[in-house]
Amino acid sequence: MTAFDLHIVFDCAEPDRVARFWMRALGGYDFPTPVPDGFLTWDDWADAQQIPVDQRPTGRTLVDKVRDRPDIFFLQVPEAKAVKNRVHLDIKVAPGLAGDERRAAIEAEVERLVGLGAQVLRRGDGDLVVMQDPEANEFCVA
Repeated sequence: MTAFDLHIVFDCAEPDRVARFWMRALGGYDFPTPVPDGFLTWDDWADAQQIPVDQRPTGRTLVDKVRDRPDIFFLQVPEAKAVKNRVHLDIKVAPGLAGDERRAAIEAEVERLVGLGAQVLRRGDGDLVVMQDPEANEFCVA
């Protein structure tokens, strides 16, 4: 059986804003720093490749600098989010905890994420909290 790399991709209106939210929300992620040898910026590289400005990808990438989690891409698209996500992320903040200790850990994380720009959409069964990032992409905290 072949193993494949996994990348997570968000369509969004403002890639930098959404990427910065998820970078702070997940911890350990950062923007990739290496630019090809001989170039100071990615725009310099694109200029050398003669890629017209209007045809350059508009997006941001996050890579995990601490663990081995998938890269996350944020690609700019012209259309707004129209309906519920078909795929979403679950942020597991209370593994191994139960009862009041579990609820307290989840509520602390929900409060932190709201401070970063997320919104509580609804509280699910048990301790699950459904939230939205700054562009209304849904995710769960449990």
